[in-house]
Amino acid sequence: MEFFEAVAARRSIRKYKSDPIPEGVMRRALDAAILAPNSSNLQTWNFYWVRSEDAKAELVRACLSQSAARTAAELVVVTADPALWRRSNPEMVKFTQSIGAPKLVQMYYSKLIPLTYRWGFLNSMVPYKWLISALTGLIRPMTRGPHSRRDLQEVAIKSSALACENFVLAMAAQGFATCMMEGFDERRVAKLLGLPASARVVMVISAGVEGEKGTWGPRFRLPADRVVHEI
Repeated sequence: MEFFEAVAARRSIRKYKSDPIPEGVMRRALDAAILAPNSSNLQTWNFYWVRSEDAKAELVRACLSQSAARTAAELVVVTADPALWRRSNPEMVKFTQSIGAPKLVQMYYSKLIPLTYRWGFLNSMVPYKWLISALTGLIRPMTRGPHSRRDLQEVAIKSSALACENFVLAMAAQGFATCMMEGFDERRVAKLLGLPASARVVMVISAGVEGEKGTWGPRFRLPADRVVHEI
């Protein structure tokens, strides 16, 4: 499916048929998800393809047994965890060195990323990072964060949400329907997946073949001139 056709065709589907999704379709969409743009290329996301029947049943309950989860052929949970910078940053340091990236880029990963992504015990580093950015901001434009664990979780969530979009568009391009669900009990989902305290569940994505009355009406959007502003 052509890109703009996939964008136009994708809807949030609330009810699916019992048809299965070929494994290759899912893997291709997951491969597309990890190609999404993300902050500093730190890839602070994880994708949990919940395949066992017991785990799926528990996840459906955590999703309030809504039909979008209950009737889905497949369920994927996307999480964000800023602590995963420790997984990716050493690889980025080696990568930037191996390709002969500019020294400023190499220093960004070897020096600045560790400083930015360490929040300290009980967020003890936050006041110092805030003071540095506030004072520097008096002299020149300066990023005002992230400082705390919550700030860094927000950055990771933004990146993970972009990956979710890649995934659902890749599914649409292959002729399958999806629904990005935020209606779930995050604590129960986190417990099911064994997530650490630093991780957040961004969304649960259901997938399948659209069933009868998969949507409750036509798509509604505010007109572009109400939301697109030129200054």
